[in-house]
Amino acid sequence: MWRDARAALAALALVVAALIGLPGVGHAAASLPCDIYAAGGTPCVAAHSTTRALFGTYNGPLYRVTRASDGAAADIGLLAAGGYANAQAQDQFCNGSSCRITRIYDQTSRHNDLTPGPAGTSGMGNDRGADASEIAVTAGGHKVYGVWISPGVGYRYTGVASGVAVNGQPEGVYMVASGTHVGADCCFDYGNAEATPADTGNGHMDAVSIATTCYFPPCTGSGPWIEADLENGMFQGDNGSNTANLGNSSPFVTAVLKNNGQTTYALKGGNSQSGQLTTWWNGALPSRAGYRPMKQEGGIILGIGGDNSNWNRGTFFEGVMVYGYPSDATENAVQANVVSVGYNGRTDLPNGPQGTVTGPGGQCVDVAADDTGINGAGVQLWNCQSYAEDQHWVHNVDGSLGTLGRCLDATGNGTANGTPLQLWDCNGGGAQKWIQQADGSLLNPQSGRCLDDPNGNTANGTRLQLWDCNGAGAQKFTVNGGGPVAAPGGQCVDVAADDSGTNGTAVQLWNCQSYAVDQHWAHAADTSLRTLGRCLDVNGNGTANGSQVELWDCNGVGGQKWVQQADGSLLNPQSGRCLDAPGGATANGTRLQLWDCNGSAAQKFALR
Repeated sequence: MWRDARAALAALALVVAALIGLPGVGHAAASLPCDIYAAGGTPCVAAHSTTRALFGTYNGPLYRVTRASDGAAADIGLLAAGGYANAQAQDQFCNGSSCRITRIYDQTSRHNDLTPGPAGTSGMGNDRGADASEIAVTAGGHKVYGVWISPGVGYRYTGVASGVAVNGQPEGVYMVASGTHVGADCCFDYGNAEATPADTGNGHMDAVSIATTCYFPPCTGSGPWIEADLENGMFQGDNGSNTANLGNSSPFVTAVLKNNGQTTYALKGGNSQSGQLTTWWNGALPSRAGYRPMKQEGGIILGIGGDNSNWNRGTFFEGVMVYGYPSDATENAVQANVVSVGYNGRTDLPNGPQGTVTGPGGQCVDVAADDTGINGAGVQLWNCQSYAEDQHWVHNVDGSLGTLGRCLDATGNGTANGTPLQLWDCNGGGAQKWIQQADGSLLNPQSGRCLDDPNGNTANGTRLQLWDCNGAGAQKFTVNGGGPVAAPGGQCVDVAADDSGTNGTAVQLWNCQSYAVDQHWAHAADTSLRTLGRCLDVNGNGTANGSQVELWDCNGVGGQKWVQQADGSLLNPQSGRCLDAPGGATANGTRLQLWDCNGSAAQKFALR
């Protein structure tokens, strides 16, 4: 009885420690996941996260980003020791360019860092790093970035990582991932894998996965399910199938796997925002040949399979690997700590300033070859897919349209009718400039021609081209993510209060920030300018000189109409006046207004 009481008190102590830190502050709990595991006798041997510290005393870098424009790199750290990621440092470093996550640091002293993986025996080439700004959420009330895994993205520690279980040793692993950005292909895994990217046989992996892969039917529902990738099988139970596994589809999922390496393993899942873990399996390792005992090799993978199968998708926020077989009490305390973080935000689609470019037939502008994005990849029409990274384009201040770290480009710098379009390294050239016109077309000023769908064909794979602008339906392409409105003094038109966008929020000048959603304006067919789901509006539908502009629900009134003029001004037809920076001021926070059109520099606002 006393033993039971002591065990209960120990479990309660772990949960209390997990709940010490509450969301909404610059630092997290004094006792974080790796502290909790250590207190339970199963220390972390690898700890990876782009969102927060996993030790209460950790104050080093979380991840490294590399800028596409010049190849420079920067480490992204914490707001405070034991706290949350400094996303503002990433935003400032990557402003005006795209960045990729090129290293995810191990927060233990073992330096088991993850970098984009090498080609493996799956036949896939080298992995690339994830787009660093693809998925922003909040943790502890702070903006942070996750790791958006698309086909071709993946990370690995190649070789035998320090302290990681090998040859049947016990271990545990958890990750916080998305239950809404998942697929059925191989493999969105985190955990123990081969030391080299090759399938070396049953039992040589021990990684947790969340996917819609029903590898061993029957399965219950359509998933996604938390599964164990033990190599040559995604296991939900003893020999694979386990109809008791009902799946985990919440936006944030805690996925847990532990394996004693000899006879037994367990799978658990939970909502990372609330509640406790559910045990999906706690029993025998597969009786198929090779799994009793396990033969782990001690490599580490993220977002891929052991042989570098990198066809799946997913989103990763944090995860650890531990030596030993964690107790249920320890895992429950870790889940309580994860819930205390207060993860929040959409995880089912990219949510930065990028947006789709829709064309004829409701199709999307897409890059051939599923998110690989190499130079020369064809740009085409395809069914819109919310998860497809290569269908989400950022309209940059210089007029370029970018995705996958490259730009929409006219092949060979061509200007003739029929010039096919491709993806190419962004270079600032005229072949990469695209301006949204009032009639819905995208003009390439260098050629004087428009983005065109040949003969109005809307089939998947239709290669896009340049053609004489003709106003036809085959040239209607809407940049749904919008584009910056270049303003006086090299500033951008911005909404006050950092992307909150409530009714009545001031519209002003601010330094251009490529990552700022509220600086990307879509020019709709009704001539309104829209961002954050609302419209650029004249306060009180006013028409007098000095009437200030704001953000307001789109309602079709005259105070929400804006027409680009040949001299670069933006005319509000109802008032007959133009958008104006008072007195030609260009300082951050300058509130914009209506004023008599006068052709001055204070009224130069160029739509992209």
